[in-house]
Amino acid sequence: MTDWAIHGQEIGNCNCNPGCPCQFSQLPTDGTCEALLTYRIDKGHYGSVKLDGLYAAVLYKWPGPVHEGNGQMQMIIDERATDEQRAALEAIMTGKDTDEFATMFSVFSLMSPTRHETLSAKISLDYDAESGTGTATVGSYAETKVQPIPNIVSGDPHFISIALPNGFEFSKATMACGTTQTRDAAISLEKNSGTHAHIAELHLTGRGVERAA
Repeated sequence: MTDWAIHGQEIGNCNCNPGCPCQFSQLPTDGTCEALLTYRIDKGHYGSVKLDGLYAAVLYKWPGPVHEGNGQMQMIIDERATDEQRAALEAIMTGKDTDEFATMFSVFSLMSPTRHETLSAKISLDYDAESGTGTATVGSYAETKVQPIPNIVSGDPHFISIALPNGFEFSKATMACGTTQTRDAAISLEKNSGTHAHIAELHLTGRGVERAA
């Protein structure tokens, strides 16, 4: 199995209520799931292929809960990636060289039998932890904007994070609300407006999430 690791940051937005029932092993808010996950890789490798400084994103859509399958996915790879880097990122994001169910890439790919053509685009990810605002832009195909969850009474920013000691995506993430718009991709997200978003530091390998020592 090819050794790989990526360390970086992720912005994700799905169609559930902020907090996302999936994080608590519950059914999705409206019974379906659709999401855009965007990644910045600060340091990474797949075998001898270096991935430092690259970006990637994946669109997902399921007709029901993720674990029931029948979903579809479309990967978008940083346009600066070489052929070798593109192949490496595709391998990672489809769960290749990963222990079964060890990462979200493995789980989501197994639950998405329909894989659309991989796209190439200029991708960016910016997040300001102090204000809780950020943007992930995936070429002309998609854009996610995140902000703090508004307090239900005052509307003031409500900052909250969750810890997942045995998570397959992250061990800790900041919760937020986000909105995603999609254009010209095979997958259209139609329910992601003021819905769940999270911002997480990624520490992933083919064995799963790296835990803090």
